[in-house]
Amino acid sequence: MASDEGSHYIELCNSPIKFEPISKQNNVFYDDANQQVFTVRSGGSMGVVVKGPNDRGSITFRMEDRGNVNSMKFSPDRRILAIQRSPKSVEFINFHEDQTTDTSEYSQTCKGRSTEIKGFVWTNVNEIVFITGNGAEFYQINPDKRSLKNLKSLNLSVVWYVWMSRPDGGMLLLSSGQLANALQPVYFIQGSMLKLPKFEVDLPALPKQPKQSLLERDVTMAYIYGQLYIIVLRHQPRPGAVGAEVVLYMVPQQKCSFVWESPAKKTNVLKLEMSGRFAINVVDSLVVVHHQASKTSVIFDIQLDGDSDGFVTNHFPVVSPLPIKPFKMYLPTLNIQQGQDKMEYNCELYSANWIVFQPNIVIDAKLGCLWSVELKLEPLVTMIPDKCRLVKFLLQRQKSKVVILDVFRQMLMPGMQVGLPVISRILDMLNDGYMQYLDQEIQALVTVAIEPSSQQDPRDRVIIDQSDMYTNVFAVFEDNSKIPYKFKVAVLIEYIRSLSQRDIPVQHYVYELLINTLVHNNCFYQLHQFLQYHVLSDSKPLACLMLSLETEYPPAHQLALDMLTRLATANEEIIEVLLSKNQLLPAVRFIRKAGITDTVSSRKFLEAAMNTLDKQLFFTVFKFFQQRNIRLRGSPVFHPGEHCEIYVKHFEELFGTDAIPQSVAVS
Repeated sequence: MASDEGSHYIELCNSPIKFEPISKQNNVFYDDANQQVFTVRSGGSMGVVVKGPNDRGSITFRMEDRGNVNSMKFSPDRRILAIQRSPKSVEFINFHEDQTTDTSEYSQTCKGRSTEIKGFVWTNVNEIVFITGNGAEFYQINPDKRSLKNLKSLNLSVVWYVWMSRPDGGMLLLSSGQLANALQPVYFIQGSMLKLPKFEVDLPALPKQPKQSLLERDVTMAYIYGQLYIIVLRHQPRPGAVGAEVVLYMVPQQKCSFVWESPAKKTNVLKLEMSGRFAINVVDSLVVVHHQASKTSVIFDIQLDGDSDGFVTNHFPVVSPLPIKPFKMYLPTLNIQQGQDKMEYNCELYSANWIVFQPNIVIDAKLGCLWSVELKLEPLVTMIPDKCRLVKFLLQRQKSKVVILDVFRQMLMPGMQVGLPVISRILDMLNDGYMQYLDQEIQALVTVAIEPSSQQDPRDRVIIDQSDMYTNVFAVFEDNSKIPYKFKVAVLIEYIRSLSQRDIPVQHYVYELLINTLVHNNCFYQLHQFLQYHVLSDSKPLACLMLSLETEYPPAHQLALDMLTRLATANEEIIEVLLSKNQLLPAVRFIRKAGITDTVSSRKFLEAAMNTLDKQLFFTVFKFFQQRNIRLRGSPVFHPGEHCEIYVKHFEELFGTDAIPQSVAVS
């Protein structure tokens, strides 16, 4: 139903990855780095099935049952499978290009008799790190020799860890301390393990209550607006606060290669004002918090304004909490009597079986589904009444161009119009992004010319350019007769102002739309003022448009000539205009003033003079170019390449062959 569609701004993807549910015979594992689900039957002896959103098809293989599998993950290139069955070692299986397995396995034990492996992560192709109770062990794998080499180790008493993968490596967060709130970030890149400055997560102290330890389930990492954040869910509110909070710690960008000068710092606090069990996703740089008790989700945007003390900004939800859109799927059935082999099933949302992974993954292991969490922009349009806040929010979202244009178009329609100050602010927001895009394009060209680079902006910027505005907004509201023309003109003038203030050249079709609106409403005086005071920038297309308006507004002819003269690059156009009006003497004066007498075509002038049937005028123009010939070549004769024979003959017929060359004054 349409009403139901508009009441949800979070939904699960339409096509989840389906896998065999967890059972006594099946174990299910998820590799968040590769976004792959592993279904292991009977320890692998009955088969292992691997599925992922980026895989064309599932990977299926068998392996020897050597006990319960605790974890398994593929290397980034899918050529080595790492399996952990015991707390002391990790085993490896090589894969060929056709996804068949090698016949033999090999393994690596951790250091120290009392050391136990808490887990492992792939940091790069052929590079893996074991996280143990005593720190981290970084290894390089040689698959051909089936051996591992220790590259570096880190000694630290570890309570738990969190991993964040990235294309060139990743970030490992190690927890230590009595309350597990001392966090040690470790950065991995191309064979290097680099310690970042350590920091502590502040835990609220409530009267007569002991501080609670920081738990692994309450900490995650994610990229928000291209910046890495450590996200901490704080269940115990601070004194005076209500409900749980989400605290963001920004990991500073490295000053230079392999150097971080400052630790992560608390920058944002997201006010949930609810208590209970939560799960966090990051979707399109929005922090999405799911609340199990109320079965609702809420979104936060740290780019929107919040309450700040100069160090930390407090944010409230963008809109009120709402449930995820209901999800239905068809499951096999044995109801043969009714001739059905499938039945419709309403998935339980916010199930206790849900496990959430970054950035936007939800898994129900008992149902056997993996979804990606998605954002619906259209319902949010009616939920955010402040149009400036709405557009600022939408500009930060990917694939929001259509929605933004629709919002702006609606703001101009009768019955929904907003004030000109609001329109002006929104146009400035649109053009700020447009200007940044143009500047980056220029910088990219310069950078590529000096030093080619394959790096690209990870986020797809939403750019609303002039063609978008013209096609989807202005051209539509131009045809709406119910909109007062003064409002149309005011909006177009505001758009031109916004572009001009940012040194963005205004396209001629925007000027044309404004001029046509003025002309159709007989606002010639206003048009004259706009041109005279350079509200409309000079250009050849604009001058040509003005020339076409001469019949409706005669002064447009002179306005166009003045514009072409100011351009100083439109000599040919000015000559054509003057000759088309049979203004030959002004044309001769112009070429002499412009200093182009020696280069213009005499044939063009003589043809125009002959067509006037004015003998005296033809005589004057002919003698002017004869004088030019004498000055250039010492003879009044026209060069054969100028093809002036017909005009010489016409001159002789009118004035005879004995006409003596003389100086012609054109004043």
